[in-house]
Amino acid sequence: MVETQDVQNLRQREKELKKKKIYNNVKLFFSNKRAVFGVLLLGLFIAMSALGPIFYEYDHFKYFLGPRIGMPTEEFKLGFDEMGRDVFGAVIYGTRASLAIGLSVTLIVVLIGSTLGIVSGYFGGITDIIIMRITEVVSIIPTIPLILTLSVIIGQSFSNIIIILGVTSWTGTCKLVRSQTLSIKQRNYVERAKSIGASDAYIMVKHILPNVFPLIFSNIILTVQGAIMSESTLAFLGVGDPNIPTWGQLLRSAREQGAITTGSWWLFIPAGICLVGLASSFVFIGYGFDEINNPKLRRR
Repeated sequence: MVETQDVQNLRQREKELKKKKIYNNVKLFFSNKRAVFGVLLLGLFIAMSALGPIFYEYDHFKYFLGPRIGMPTEEFKLGFDEMGRDVFGAVIYGTRASLAIGLSVTLIVVLIGSTLGIVSGYFGGITDIIIMRITEVVSIIPTIPLILTLSVIIGQSFSNIIIILGVTSWTGTCKLVRSQTLSIKQRNYVERAKSIGASDAYIMVKHILPNVFPLIFSNIILTVQGAIMSESTLAFLGVGDPNIPTWGQLLRSAREQGAITTGSWWLFIPAGICLVGLASSFVFIGYGFDEINNPKLRRR
């Protein structure tokens, strides 16, 4: 009974320490002004994607509401594109597309990269060699030509673009998680788990994953930002779903119509500001997580 009570006290103590650590990390994160600015900026875009379509009606297939590349009016605040469509509505709905792509691609990247990284680092040997050779092959292939080739093979629908970006972007996460796993698997609690007969799957899920998760979470921030920029790059090059408005499509339209030389600022400035702002929000948030994971970056 004494031993049972001691175990209960130990578990209670661990829970308290975990809660205290979470509280301190949250406090440290929000003490970083750049991170707070990033959260507010991201919140603005989330609100735009969630509330914008409720308060502002837009139909991507409703052509010639106004003149081709028409200037802003009182009703249409950002004018019209080359098809006479409402640019302001396209900018608002483009927020949904960018967030959906960023989060969906990141989910695929985390699932593939984290799984392969943990398996590679934990088992080592021939398993590590095979996974790392595959990772190196994928990582040395030029990304843009690979994505363009895959888009021709499987199509340019919205879901296909997400899959293509996901399966071509996991290598960095895999290498990062593998290096951390190599260190964690040498620690005493992992050796003790092995000695009492714990299965490899149990050890990877219960001991390895929780300890590499902070690193994975920090990497997620930059992965989302990279996915958003990659999709916009593809849309700018003409690879994307024409049925869904995106900021990259607006920028491509501006280039094709010579908007800069004609002074048609409404075709590229709003989309460019939104793209840079959304991508920057994740970068600013990343500063906060960098301070949590790297004490050397904290203010003395």
